[in-house]
Amino acid sequence: MSAPHVVVVMGVAGTGKTTIGPLLAARLGVPYAEGDDFHPPANITKMSAGVPLDDADRWPWLDAIGSWAHGRAGLGGVVSSSALKRSYRDRLRAAAPDVVFVHLTGDRALIEDRMSHRQGHFMPTALLDSQFATLQPLQADEAGVEVDVSGSPEEITERAVRTLSALPEPTP
Repeated sequence: MSAPHVVVVMGVAGTGKTTIGPLLAARLGVPYAEGDDFHPPANITKMSAGVPLDDADRWPWLDAIGSWAHGRAGLGGVVSSSALKRSYRDRLRAAAPDVVFVHLTGDRALIEDRMSHRQGHFMPTALLDSQFATLQPLQADEAGVEVDVSGSPEEITERAVRTLSALPEPTP
């Protein structure tokens, strides 16, 4: 796969979206946008307090990400977003129809361990169970791939590039 895809790196907290996203963008030669930067301050305050977001909290955030992806249509880009529910991915696709998802997946224990070693992030490990409970994996009719998060960031990125290369190019 080459640009002009806009790729959404998705998955539960702690899968490495913020690490893999920039590496993937560099490999594809496109810009990267950190999905957390699109959250309104109220969302960050809520999550920092250990309170999961509800759909009403997520809609403006998803709309902001969708707007960025729409602006990158035909140019390519990579953005991170948990995009845990099908309805969230549908909302992103409504804004940017050719978006492709890279679903970072992995063993819960590995993800929790990685989360517990992060510094300076607002998402506590206490919310990991709610993330897994909310997660609806990609369905067959959704453009995207699953990529296992075991291994180094470089290995994960290489797996993502390989699996994305098998996807068809978007139609203009």
